[in-house]
Amino acid sequence: MPPANVFDEARDALERSVRELREQLSQAEEALEKLGGKVTRRSPGRPGRRGPGRPKGSTNKATSTTTAPRKRRKRRGGTRADQAVQLIESQPGISASDVAKTMKIKPNYLYRVLGDLEKEGRVKKDGRQYYPAGG
Repeated sequence: MPPANVFDEARDALERSVRELREQLSQAEEALEKLGGKVTRRSPGRPGRRGPGRPKGSTNKATSTTTAPRKRRKRRGGTRADQAVQLIESQPGISASDVAKTMKIKPNYLYRVLGDLEKEGRVKKDGRQYYPAGG
């Protein structure tokens, strides 16, 4: 096993490199701002799904060379939004949690659907209860 000072030297070298890179990044961001560019910084945490070095819109699939959007098949029972509206119309004052249980889907998905329905004016929310927009 190498002596401990080799590890210390390697750590010090890496720390110097990080400091230099941060300084270069700072200078580049300042230059970009002066030229009217927009500096975007990702918050710390999980990296994006694209992975490092992948352009926006790229996926991990090697076969994704087609540019035409995929056609979605309409469900026979209607969309989740339509199903939720029908349930709310049949049971005014129902909670999102109860709608999710009845539809056998997760509530976190349904909250997004209900928010969109509320924006579209198809349902109204009063506290935790949902009502049809017409009533």
